[in-house]
Amino acid sequence: MDQTGVSTETPKSPWGSVAPAAPSCSLADVMSEQLARQLDEENNAFPTLTDPGADLLLSGEDPDTTSDLMLAQMLQMQYDREFDTQLRLEERKFNGDSKVSISFENYRMVHPYEDSDSSEDEVDWQDTRDDPYRAEKPQTTPRKGFTGKGKNITTKHDEVMCGRKNTARMDNFAPEVHVGDGLGMDLKLSNQVFNSLKRHCQSEQRRSARLHDKKEHSTAEQAVDPRTRLLMYKMVNAGVLDNINGCISTGKESVVFHADGGSLEEQPVPDEVVLKVFKTTLNEFKNRDRYIKDDYRFKERFSKLNPRKVIRLWAEKEMHNLSRMKKAEIPCPDVVLLKKHILVMSFIGTDHVPAPKLKDAMLGSDDMRSAYCQVLHMMQQLYQQCNLVHADLSEYNMLWHDSKVWLIDVSQSVEPTHPHGLEFLFRDCRNVSTFFQKRGVSEAMNVYDLFNAVTGLNITVCEEDEAAFIAQIVALEKRNEDHVQRRGKKTFPVATDDGGPPLKPDADD
Repeated sequence: MDQTGVSTETPKSPWGSVAPAAPSCSLADVMSEQLARQLDEENNAFPTLTDPGADLLLSGEDPDTTSDLMLAQMLQMQYDREFDTQLRLEERKFNGDSKVSISFENYRMVHPYEDSDSSEDEVDWQDTRDDPYRAEKPQTTPRKGFTGKGKNITTKHDEVMCGRKNTARMDNFAPEVHVGDGLGMDLKLSNQVFNSLKRHCQSEQRRSARLHDKKEHSTAEQAVDPRTRLLMYKMVNAGVLDNINGCISTGKESVVFHADGGSLEEQPVPDEVVLKVFKTTLNEFKNRDRYIKDDYRFKERFSKLNPRKVIRLWAEKEMHNLSRMKKAEIPCPDVVLLKKHILVMSFIGTDHVPAPKLKDAMLGSDDMRSAYCQVLHMMQQLYQQCNLVHADLSEYNMLWHDSKVWLIDVSQSVEPTHPHGLEFLFRDCRNVSTFFQKRGVSEAMNVYDLFNAVTGLNITVCEEDEAAFIAQIVALEKRNEDHVQRRGKKTFPVATDDGGPPLKPDADD
């Protein structure tokens, strides 16, 4: 076969048509000026690397995409633009509302499109180190301690220089302290003023930290701290309570919540119960310690250095006092459960409505007379059978329900052998006598006769001299305390078994 008749086909290039090879030329043609100008014009046809494709991007015409270099430059520009946008967002997210900001300016890829009118691409002067409106900070003093020569020497103790340095140091204060633009106003603070401001900021910082910590770990009025809330949730999850309805009463030492009872394996739970949450702060009841640290039942377990342990001991004390009162058949709430500083008791009331306090109850003369007789009998039972003194008995701590007087709030109740037990009893007698006499109960005895009727001590007093009466009570307390310290026995022969669970410290402590 004749090979000359076959036309040789040139393979097609995937990059487009192949330009024909340049014809060969002589050395004289290469050295001509016309050829040099032609080559220079061909080189200037492409944009330089310092401004890669800027005109092509900003113009509305379709750029020529036949050049690999042009495509690579355009893709690199688009990538750099997205990178700068993401970097700016990361910078804003990192700084947030902080007074001290960090700039990522050194990592940006600046291109001519930064001159665009888009507000998103504008440079924020707050995030750059080249802020033209930023006040200059005072220059630091060299190590030699002075600057200048001759009469123009300025030492580090110069008043103007120190004032400006102190103004600049205010930027180191906590972010919540608003110091203003002192440098911009050329403010000069003396050392005395700066030190006072610094001490004040430090004290305020410690105070805010204490308040925050106290708020997180304290039981406030009509509110509970996270630990108490967790205990209440555990009671609901365990089935002891069906649900917790809300707060029904607040006092100086506790907050009372109403709840629907659930079930327990050991004992039945009433349909309606109350949760008495003892406050974990002593702000409103600062003299709480005197009711428990001198009580012989808890004296060895009292620890003033652990407030939470004292609060649990306070709740445990009310549980044991209620057990004694229930054993003597005194009308009072039934104890359902004790969990740390939460005491679950039976609800005194009907259909989520608590029984009114004796102060608020609208009673006739017969009911008021009956209430007085019941209170007198309960005080005698409390002292003689339960070996207890209420220590805060008043019309505010007695409820009227089902034509009976119910005693509540016995957490501060102490034994008569307490160093101030008889003084507490005298105060209770005064509150009870004053209330019923104001309500017109003719059978109400005065405070001295009521005290003798409850205790059976038969202390005599001339012309109702209260100071002399209290002096005899204090002498009795002193004699009883000395007797207890000498022999370890009690002057008043009364039973102490309350029938409650044994006193054991919490394992969580």
